Amino acid sequence: MADLNQRDAKLVQYLSEAYGKERELETALQAHIAIAAKGPYKKRLQQHLKETKAHAKVVERRIKQLGGGGQTLQTAVGKLTAAAKGPLHAVRGDGEAEKMLKNAKTEYFNEHEEIATYLAIETLAEKVRDSETAKLARAIRREEEKMAAFLQGQIKQLTGAVVREDIPAALRRAAGPKRKAKKASSKKAAAKKRPATKKSGSRKKAAKKASAKKTVSRKKATAKKPARRKAAAKKR
Repeated sequence: MADLNQRDAKLVQYLSEAYGKERELETALQAHIAIAAKGPYKKRLQQHLKETKAHAKVVERRIKQLGGGGQTLQTAVGKLTAAAKGPLHAVRGDGEAEKMLKNAKTEYFNEHEEIATYLAIETLAEKVRDSETAKLARAIRREEEKMAAFLQGQIKQLTGAVVREDIPAALRRAAGPKRKAKKASSKKAAAKKRPATKKSGSRKKAAKKASAKKTVSRKKATAKKPARRKAAAKKR
C-alpha cells in the first residue's frame, strides 16, 4: 500500500475492515449453525454463511483492484477472534431455545455493525467518485439489512419459545385474574354512575312538570279576568 494515493489508501483501509469482519463472521456462523435446530432459522443461517463468504471474496477482489494487499495478518486475527468465540456460543444458555436466542442477538448486533461499515464505505466511495466501490458496498449493505430484519423477527419468536420452555403455563396466565378484576371494578364504577344519571333525569322531568303547571295556572288566571270584568259591568 506504499504506492497508493490518499484516496485509494482510505478506500482500501475501509474495505480491509469489512473484509476482516466478514472472515470473522464465517467461523461464528458455522458455530451457530452447528447448534441450531432444524427449521427456517438454521436454513437462513446457512444461506447467510454463503452470502458472507461471497461478500469476503468480492471485497478482497476490490482491494486488489485498488492496489491493496497483504491482508493475511488481518484475516488471521479475525479467524482467531471468531474461533475463540465459537465454543462460548456452543455452551451459552440452558435450553435449546435460549442458546439460539442468544446467538440470534449476537448475530443481530453483528449485522448492524456490518450495515454501518458498508454504509461508510458506500458514502466514502460516492464522495471520491468511485462508483464501482459504492455499488459493491450498497449491494452488500442491502443483503445485511435483509438478514437483520429476519433476525429481528426471529428474536421475537425465540423469546416466545424460551417463555414456553422455561416458564410454567400457570405462571404465564398469572396476569389474567388481575385483568378480570380491573374489568369488574370498572363495571361497578359504571354502575354507580348510572343511578346518578337517572336522578338527574328525573329532576329535569319534575322541573318541566312544575313549569308546565305554572304556565297552565297563569293562563287560567288570565282567562278569569275578562269574565270578572263582564260581571262587574252588568251589576252597574
